Amino acid sequence: MSRSDDYGVGYRKPPQGSRWRKGQSGNPRGRQKGARNLKTELTEELSEIIRVKEQGLARTITKQRALIKAMTAKAVQGDTRAANLLINTIFRLLRPELIEDMPPELTKEDQAILDTFEVRRRTDDEEPRG
Repeated sequence: MSRSDDYGVGYRKPPQGSRWRKGQSGNPRGRQKGARNLKTELTEELSEIIRVKEQGLARTITKQRALIKAMTAKAVQGDTRAANLLINTIFRLLRPELIEDMPPELTKEDQAILDTFEVRRRTDDEEPRG
């Protein structure tokens, strides 16, 4: 009996002839080794150091820091789009746990509905069940 007669084809058992050969890629035209993704490229670009003039003095800061400074300056000067973007960024990055922990504000009508429900639930619990 040969080895191929022994081998069963089925779930997770492809036929011997259609398996990948040793060293053969399953995705030959896929991503090249060493190719970098957008996140890596963006992180590297924003971490580059540039020279800027601030109050007449030359300073070296990262591009990320320069971007934040420019956005903040525009927001302070009254640019509503920059202010909105800055506020959203602050809430998303600096205050996520506070936003999640804040209970929603209830209107008087909502509170009345909850109070009525609580009264009904208590009276239902107190009634004998048969």
